Amino acid sequence: MSYLGVGISPGNVAVYHGGKMKLIDRRLRLTELLLRCSVTALAFLGLILIVTDTQVKQIFTVEKRAKYTNMKSLVFLVVANGIAAVYSLLQSVRCVMGSMKGDVLLNKSLAWAIFSGDQAMAYMSVAAIAAASESGVIGIRGEEELQWMKVCNMFGKFCNRGAGGVASAMLASVAMVLVSCISAFSLFRLYGATTQRPPNLAVVK
Repeated sequence: MSYLGVGISPGNVAVYHGGKMKLIDRRLRLTELLLRCSVTALAFLGLILIVTDTQVKQIFTVEKRAKYTNMKSLVFLVVANGIAAVYSLLQSVRCVMGSMKGDVLLNKSLAWAIFSGDQAMAYMSVAAIAAASESGVIGIRGEEELQWMKVCNMFGKFCNRGAGGVASAMLASVAMVLVSCISAFSLFRLYGATTQRPPNLAVVK
């Protein structure tokens, strides 16, 4: 049994959807899809830029090669970008399938799973960016107290390309944080709307 104008989620959450709410739902789904696609593209771009970043420098008779595996923070960033890109791609497919089916509400269990996944991805991305940025600053300025030398004055090409990869990953991280906000809204509105019921509705059996 359902009420006219009332959407019933798989989690038995009844929520009234008027024309305004349906418009908001469509805009949210579109925004979420665009953000998730952006995360996928930007994270993958950052991964490619960093993994393919290398430079060889001849120092006296010794040949030095700079690559991302020399910095553990960049390795962490590459792994985080890979996970975020795959996760966002899968979630983008889910969004497209949901839009094609016309789904508006989510099962509470599924909503919690998506919310938790988005939060984990957001925190992981921010942590990876913070670590890579700190290493980048040390590479540019050095650290005299710890006797860490500047490396970007010797490996300028490596640092510039790496900076591009970090910037791309940072944009992906920002988009992921916005996605986590949308998933939080989508989850908690299920609880806030459980008691809502439009007056004088006909019952359809």
